[in-house]
Amino acid sequence: MTQRPNPPTLPGTPQRVRRMTDAEINDAIDRQIERNVLYYAEHQEEIPLRLRSLDAEWDIERALQANAAAVGLAGSLLALTRGGGWVALPALVGGFLLQHATQGWCPPLPVMRRMGFRTAREIDVERNALKALRGDYAAVPKDGDTAARARAALQAARSGPFASVGRTATAPTTSPLSASGRAGAASTTVPRPA
Repeated sequence: MTQRPNPPTLPGTPQRVRRMTDAEINDAIDRQIERNVLYYAEHQEEIPLRLRSLDAEWDIERALQANAAAVGLAGSLLALTRGGGWVALPALVGGFLLQHATQGWCPPLPVMRRMGFRTAREIDVERNALKALRGDYAAVPKDGDTAARARAALQAARSGPFASVGRTATAPTTSPLSASGRAGAASTTVPRPA
């Protein structure tokens, strides 16, 4: 008796946006997270403020929902006040939301990712790395080389069931956390994150 192959499954919520985003954009977001963590490894007194900022940051899902709701509402109001043809706009937005829910892609996604909107998981990686630097995770050294501490914090934050989701097979060659344990060749001073 031959065994039937498993039917294809839809990607889970944590994976779908990164899978549908260009690797170049994912790598840029990952490098920015690394730069942020490296900066706060050198400026630990600023970590509580950054954590509050991360708590307020809108992830890509929330931004897409707000965008779709605004366009859908505008289309509905236009259909009521300017004519029935505008009803196509909320219908189109609904289709895009369904596509995003099932595939993780919709037309605004690439633009919003390039604008810097991150997934909840990407925000959590930075949040957990900062908590590790603050000492919330015992495995991260509190003293020593800044870049080594930043790498250990990122490793602790990225561990777990989705650690390799959406990451390229090799680390970006322009990572601010070089293998030498120093941030860049000339200096270990890292500029304040934007």
